[in-house]
Amino acid sequence: MNLHQFRFVQEAVRRDLNLTETAKALFTSQPGISKAILDLEAELGIDIFARHGKRLRRVTEPGRLVLESIEAIMREVGNLKRIGEEYSMQDAGTLSIATTHSQARYFLPGPVAQLRKRFPKVNISLHQGSPDQVARMVIEELADVGLATESLAGFDGLVTLPCYEWHHAVVMPAGHPLAQLERISLEDLAVLPLVSYHPSFSGRTRLDQAFAARNLKPNIVLEAIDADVIKTYVRVGLGVGIVAELAVRDDPPGGDLVSRPVGHLFGQNVTRIAFKRGAYLRNFVYAFAEMMSDRLSRKLIVGAMAGDGDDYQL
Repeated sequence: MNLHQFRFVQEAVRRDLNLTETAKALFTSQPGISKAILDLEAELGIDIFARHGKRLRRVTEPGRLVLESIEAIMREVGNLKRIGEEYSMQDAGTLSIATTHSQARYFLPGPVAQLRKRFPKVNISLHQGSPDQVARMVIEELADVGLATESLAGFDGLVTLPCYEWHHAVVMPAGHPLAQLERISLEDLAVLPLVSYHPSFSGRTRLDQAFAARNLKPNIVLEAIDADVIKTYVRVGLGVGIVAELAVRDDPPGGDLVSRPVGHLFGQNVTRIAFKRGAYLRNFVYAFAEMMSDRLSRKLIVGAMAGDGDDYQL
């Protein structure tokens, strides 16, 4: 048995047992992958996959155990590579970050600039996606670090820690009647057309829960994943926007849009940082985490990665 066989099995499962897609992803031939998997099964004396003709249909019971071992082996192989990189290039390399648009646009510029100043030989690779995609990129080792508000804590393959808390804000054209209210209520918002995030982004579930708890149905006329897009449609009169407070924090006073905090309506959201469970983290990864939040320290992260508790609160 060899690492090529392990990689073929692992990628086949990631590609929903489609060997054509597996071959494309690994830049090799489908017959070569099929033969390598069959050879591994023959050596182990078990079927990793159940088949219908030449097609893979499902992972067998013993195959699931084999897959768990392969995942552990490949994770440690990745760790060995990173250890080599760490000690051959102490202050150089690439930091891959998986995150959502809001984090990339409004939160990360400061920490990234700080990292580059401290580690000028470290390049940054930024991957944007939905919270679920962020989690998958970290699990599949396409990223060293994941950052998002939703989903991350729900993946067993990740170690997640709270990074910072934030609230929502309402944004509207200057002169809008809502801006004259001292304290905005859910009832005030429920009668207006609203523009806000897609349900899987930026704490949108908290908005829906808050309205439902008061038996109110919000009139959300447009959903987007990007606060800048939301503000654009507010400007053209589509409705009142509900965005993360980060998205309006640096808006200049006296502009065409005004914002009001609504944390009292929707509560506190927590953005979490994620690492792959069992992964080897390089020095600049720890440093970057510490730059993102004074609540994060190398000691805390090392303890979390070692399994010293799994309930970390802000």
